[in-house]
Amino acid sequence: MTSTSESQPKSAKAVHRAAVITHGKPATIGPALERLEKVALEAGVELLLPGEEVEKHGHGEPEHDLESADIAVVLGGDGTMLRALQRFLGSGVPVIGVNFGRVGFFASIRREELESGLARVFASNYRVVPLTTLDTEAKGEHASAINDVVTTSSVRGRMVELGWAIGGEDLGVQPCDGMIAATPSGSTAYNLSNGGPVLVRGLDAMTVSFIAPHSLHVRPLVVPRGLDLEIRNETVDVSASVIVDGHAFTELQQGERVTVRLGDRTALLATLPETTFFSRYRETFGS
Repeated sequence: MTSTSESQPKSAKAVHRAAVITHGKPATIGPALERLEKVALEAGVELLLPGEEVEKHGHGEPEHDLESADIAVVLGGDGTMLRALQRFLGSGVPVIGVNFGRVGFFASIRREELESGLARVFASNYRVVPLTTLDTEAKGEHASAINDVVTTSSVRGRMVELGWAIGGEDLGVQPCDGMIAATPSGSTAYNLSNGGPVLVRGLDAMTVSFIAPHSLHVRPLVVPRGLDLEIRNETVDVSASVIVDGHAFTELQQGERVTVRLGDRTALLATLPETTFFSRYRETFGS
């Protein structure tokens, strides 16, 4: 199994321009944006705000060329981080987070340390970790996931019967509430809460786990690159919803299928040097 080990991060670039993505509620995040603007001014860093951020906060000029930024700064929680990582996927722009959410597993900087943390980032004291992604294909449509692809019953309280195959080998039909395919980053989210394994960031693999399987023998799997996961809806009267990083992707009727594989592109997560996967894991899940 290959690795994009976190022990060998990409080099940090000098920061002259920083894109800004913030939490959805301006009242919650407005004061933090003002704090960011002061740090950027002192460091001589130009801030780039997309049109929706200008509209949300009521000031600034919209910037359309966000991919010209050296780094993207997120003020928010894991949902905002996912949105930013998706937005800059394939652009070469790394994303760093100041946590204004509940868990903030992706974030590197605590909200009370915004000034000191971002001053270090703007002085190029950060590192860039590549994150494995998933490619999803169904009915001729494609989507990329940073965290996970969830196939679940579209009717609350109704199970589905999902056929599945890995690497072209059929593994039968499993009655359940759904299936989760997760990246190492996503393995600590919905996958973990359903009893799936945690993959250390840097592994080039995905987890496959079931949601409430109607079996005593089903176990989660770790699947390497090169083996596609195919999920088929074999339920007669219930459709299956495919959800990519928390957003609806498609509906599978009986006999329709979705394919999930490790993606060719990596998302770029920027962190402070001391904020490793294991330090965040210990802080988040430790007793």
